[in-house]
Amino acid sequence: MSVLRLVLASLLVLAAAGCDEKKPAPAGAAAPPPAVLVVTAAEQPVTQGMEFVGRVEALERVDIRARVTGFLRERTFVEGQVVAADDMIFQIEPEPFQAEVALKQAAIDRAKAELHNAELQVARGRELIRTNAIPQSTLDQRIAEQQTAAAALSGAQAELQRAQIQLGYTQIVSPIAGRIGRATLTPGNVVGPDSGVLTSVVRQDQMRVTFPVTQRQILEFRRKAADKAVEQIQVRLKLSDGTVFDQVGKVNFLDVQTDKATDSVLVQALFPNPQALLSDGQFVGVVVEAEAPKQAILIPQSAVQVDQAGAFLLVVGEGNKVEQKRVKLGRGPTGQQVVEEGLAVGARVITEGGQRARPGAVVAPRPAPPMLGQARAG
Repeated sequence: MSVLRLVLASLLVLAAAGCDEKKPAPAGAAAPPPAVLVVTAAEQPVTQGMEFVGRVEALERVDIRARVTGFLRERTFVEGQVVAADDMIFQIEPEPFQAEVALKQAAIDRAKAELHNAELQVARGRELIRTNAIPQSTLDQRIAEQQTAAAALSGAQAELQRAQIQLGYTQIVSPIAGRIGRATLTPGNVVGPDSGVLTSVVRQDQMRVTFPVTQRQILEFRRKAADKAVEQIQVRLKLSDGTVFDQVGKVNFLDVQTDKATDSVLVQALFPNPQALLSDGQFVGVVVEAEAPKQAILIPQSAVQVDQAGAFLLVVGEGNKVEQKRVKLGRGPTGQQVVEEGLAVGARVITEGGQRARPGAVVAPRPAPPMLGQARAG
């Protein structure tokens, strides 16, 4: 009897479970349309140009060296600070050189006294020669001694000037205005012409950027900007973090020789550097602007797809149906493309989710973050 009760209880549990099961979905129910991100095609000002890799160089750079030998007494700057032209940056012990100047001054005083005595002897000799008190040869000898004394005075004055120059070298000054680098020697060391570079000063208010350009690119650029003089060509820089330098440079020099190994010419542009963001030896991207900005349709690179027939875009048409558009593309800034043909202004271009969309299918479009600012083609 207990076994029968157990079987009946199990049947009741199964029946209850069967009543709780959900009913299956009706046949033929459609899945929701896939979500895609779209941008609305619009014309933006785009500057056509060419992009190169360049190196920043200082217009002026001076390696500071000692010109006389002595103990380094003082360093008067903080490494990395801005110094003005003629600011003293090192002091070499001056006392030995001051003593040398004093010795040379004493030599001048002695030479002056000897010259004065020689002049007096000549004057007396001219008086005595009138009365035949001395022979002519004696007078000639006195005149020669006077000239020797004059030459000795000139030599002593030159020695004094040299000693004063050496004394002046004990104060090492910056010949240019700029930012000063690291000091290689500290006070207390003996320095001299063989000590090497004590520090360097680099001018930073204006920098030059040099970059190689192939002959083919020069010809292409000249065709695009035939009405522009070299001084009118504007250049912009891309820094290592991807940002665009806020100052505009101008090309001021094209080398007169072509590198035979690369068939390229070195081009130089000058840039203001008010915030010292550019430093000597830095690598930068160089964008040479060939012409004034033109209106063009610009789309994200992620929207472009390519098959055997070429590049195409997927756009959302009427009824949110996907359409395929064959396009002709031009160069655009990093991460973007210029659409030259095949796309109308106002078209909704799919930028993300295109792998889930097929031509003719219905999608659920959502706006993607808009492209901001004026674009510059590379």
